[in-house]
Amino acid sequence: MCAVLKTLGLMETNLRHPGLKTHKYDSLEGANGEEIFEAYAQNNTPGAYRVFWHDGPGKGEVTIIAITPHP
Repeated sequence: MCAVLKTLGLMETNLRHPGLKTHKYDSLEGANGEEIFEAYAQNNTPGAYRVFWHDGPGKGEVTIIAITPHP
């Protein structure tokens, strides 16, 4: 879970930090049609955690949809 906390800290300062490997996640959309993004909390680890999020609701804010192990 330490990796998830580190990821959330990076997201707070720079959503496009290279270590997050942030990319659009096409299989989901937000409740109001928002684009969903996936950020890596871990990589090359069985069950590596991912953070799914979208912009908003307010300017400069993000909504975390899920923090879940990668299947």
